[in-house]
Amino acid sequence: MSNAIKEMTMSKTHTYTLKAYPKEIKLRDKSAVTLKPMTQADDKALLDFFRRIPADERYYLKDDGSKPEVIERWTADLDYDRTLPLLAWANGKVVADATLHRTRANARRHVGQLRVVVDPSYRDKGLGTLLLRELVAISNENGLDRVMLDIISEKEEAARKAAEAIGFVQAGRLPGHAKDLDGHPRDILLLEMPLGKWLEWWDPQF
Repeated sequence: MSNAIKEMTMSKTHTYTLKAYPKEIKLRDKSAVTLKPMTQADDKALLDFFRRIPADERYYLKDDGSKPEVIERWTADLDYDRTLPLLAWANGKVVADATLHRTRANARRHVGQLRVVVDPSYRDKGLGTLLLRELVAISNENGLDRVMLDIISEKEEAARKAAEAIGFVQAGRLPGHAKDLDGHPRDILLLEMPLGKWLEWWDPQF
């Protein structure tokens, strides 16, 4: 673990085990990417990454990372304990951003919320699935009870399939809780994965 990562995590009450990073993983096409937690020095690369994400996809994200002020806020308030951003790098560029979110509310600290965004040129290579597995493993190793993933019905089908492929199941549906670019209502699917013993039973690879 780099000195920067050590400094950011040592002062926290709740910390993640990040000794495995940077970490190289192989994709379906045999190409490789390197995973590592985001640092403040990654601001320009992250901005460039989000500007490569189509605008109609950024519309469904909580924050629009193509705006410099958004990236500035993320890096200025970088707090692994609340949001752990794991970036995938290839050829000097960020090609995916995977984040594990945790609320500060004690009653819900045991549940993690996941989000994964992949560069269009790196899709259909298994990268999204691998990043989800990585965040699930981090969550499990650090004592979380379950992780959640929100999916916009019919608009984020690739993310839904990637999640279900590694054991996420639908926990609920919020009818009409989102709207698409044309103003049409869309359902939000709530996917979850229990951790601990259930995860070990479902997939020993974890």
